[in-house]
Amino acid sequence: MAFHRYSSEELRSVACARRRMAAFRARAISLYWRGRRAIRVRRRSFDRPRPGRIIGRRYCRKVWRLIMHSPDFDPSRLACPAPQESSDIIRMAHGGGGRLMWRLIEDVFLPGFRRQGETGRDPLSDPPHDSAVIRTGDGTRLAFTTDAFVVRPLFFPGGDIGSLAVYGTVNDLAMAGAKPLWLAAAFIIEEAFPIETLQRIVASMRSAADAAGVRIITGDTKVVDRGKGDGVFITTTGIGLIPEDVGVSPAGIQVGDKILLSGDVGRHGVAILSVRENLQFEGALPSDSGPLNGLVRAMVKRAPQAIHCLRDLTRGGLATALCELARESGTGFVVDESQIPVQPPVAAACELLGLDPLYVANEGRMIAIVARDAAEELLAVMQSHPAASDPRIIGEVTAESPGVVELRNAFGGSRVLDFLSGEQMPRIC
Repeated sequence: MAFHRYSSEELRSVACARRRMAAFRARAISLYWRGRRAIRVRRRSFDRPRPGRIIGRRYCRKVWRLIMHSPDFDPSRLACPAPQESSDIIRMAHGGGGRLMWRLIEDVFLPGFRRQGETGRDPLSDPPHDSAVIRTGDGTRLAFTTDAFVVRPLFFPGGDIGSLAVYGTVNDLAMAGAKPLWLAAAFIIEEAFPIETLQRIVASMRSAADAAGVRIITGDTKVVDRGKGDGVFITTTGIGLIPEDVGVSPAGIQVGDKILLSGDVGRHGVAILSVRENLQFEGALPSDSGPLNGLVRAMVKRAPQAIHCLRDLTRGGLATALCELARESGTGFVVDESQIPVQPPVAAACELLGLDPLYVANEGRMIAIVARDAAEELLAVMQSHPAASDPRIIGEVTAESPGVVELRNAFGGSRVLDFLSGEQMPRIC
């Protein structure tokens, strides 16, 4: 029996249709319960159902009629809440790590900074990666990266903006296979910000730098008017040294490679939401924020040539990282959903809030694309390192459907993972 093989565009359109249907269903439920609250206020409009009574179609029609005749009802809210693909203004989704962020980079920043006709290798012509690779005159390779941190709240379970700023930049350097050496830190501080709180953040940065084995050697400070800075924003820049026998890049991904995940996903995003929205989850876990350079160093020491690509999971979570690498390498990924570890408290919180844990942010997890024959050996290295937590082999690289990530579940079904079109959780890093 012959089966129809869907193209990449067909798979993406199906995934988009599913997201739109889910968004419409969520909006309909929201409008329904808004109507229920309105009924409690307008008791004279019609009688409410008795407790335990089954709500039928006639009652639902009354609810919809009340909602649609409400003076603040806007029919446009029934549309998919995902932002438009093209926009002449910056939206929150442009910083969410999804489709709009990549379009901003490709349409604004790369054309603006790339030099045409320049002799020599231009780092901006390389596949996008967490760090730029620079080769000095004597052949030494350096990894260079910068990152800004605007997380809200400033302190959360398992970390704060200070330690996050250090670990985030250290991890970006490590994803290039580099040994992080030095950091620079720039602070934008709001007027009237407490000195004591700033000292806590600075002390946390020093402790995180010591734990990661790096030094903060320079920086800058700016103060803005009260109400213009939301406390403090931090930008960190880092430099690291890449060993000669290491070549980590999306261009190195090959068909047949295995995909390793260093631990459970979604903890950082849930930790941020628990404080930001004042939610108390039973058995809630702290953020997974932490340095990954020690884990990468151990893997490089064991099998440097077998590590083809590394990517830390930050904004957009595991799903976005997989989509990025599949697109940049021109290969397809097949991922086993049953092998992706999600802690029960994180799964429960995501189910309650309507979030997909695969898209929830992390700050201490990574994926490694490695050669098939070295996958078990490198997995054993992960299992013995404290920076990893329940690491697993979650998938492999295929030649089918280039640029598409297929997620297969335990029941034999599958779905396509795509970039986020909107902003799921703003300001999580």
